Amino acid sequence: MSRPVGPRFRPMQVSDLERVMAVELQAYPFPWTRGHFVDSLAAGYRAQLRVDADDGLIGYSVAMAGVDEMHLLNLTVTPARQGQGHAQALLAELGQAARAAKAATVWLEVRESNARARALYERWGFESVGRRKGYYPANAGRREDALVMRWTLGGSEEPAP
Repeated sequence: MSRPVGPRFRPMQVSDLERVMAVELQAYPFPWTRGHFVDSLAAGYRAQLRVDADDGLIGYSVAMAGVDEMHLLNLTVTPARQGQGHAQALLAELGQAARAAKAATVWLEVRESNARARALYERWGFESVGRRKGYYPANAGRREDALVMRWTLGGSEEPAP
């Protein structure tokens, strides 16, 4: 039986959380807790891993389905694998899943200071439609605003990244 050659997607499971948490702690100064992931899996949210041929963790996404929409809650690529197109692959996979679920829109919040993520989302057609004041924790006990972004899905075409 042959192994898959390149990166692939598979559902996140509770047994993956040790590796997911290791990436989360590397990637963010204010990471999700294990409880966030456990609760997301228990609620049936769409949680996907991007793994290499040896099941090495490249990245993951967690999204909540709603009526005619998806809400992207977490999209993370292992720091050592960033800048290699994996976030784009995660977005493309999410877009396909959202369309298959008949969602018309994907929503997300992103730190106002996260210019790299904002640029990625904008390339994919997300537009900033609002702000959540003090949404994210920040250094020295402060809070940082989140930009609310919306991706209006159309047809089966992926945006040109």
